[in-house]
Amino acid sequence: MIVELHPEAEQELLEAALWYDEQREGLGGEFLDDLSRWVDVAVEYPSRWPKWPDAPPIEPRMQRIVTDGFPFSIGFQVFGERFRILAFAHASRRPFYWAERAGS
Repeated sequence: MIVELHPEAEQELLEAALWYDEQREGLGGEFLDDLSRWVDVAVEYPSRWPKWPDAPPIEPRMQRIVTDGFPFSIGFQVFGERFRILAFAHASRRPFYWAERAGS
């Protein structure tokens, strides 16, 4: 499967990693490792993850991974062999601020 990151999702990921590193040296790397692990599992088993609750009704459905190491969710869509990450969303952010990123 081909993993694609929406450019804004990639920016969110990098900004969060930098913020965590400012809190404690090396924490940004731990954050990136943790989210990478979740993405790897999701790519291996994409149908395991549910539709994001209350997500706009589009196809393919928006799915969500709620991580347990950091307060983030990973929003994604699967297009055949393409796994497209739409957002690395912090739990305290406005829901679906990233929904317009969905599509083909």
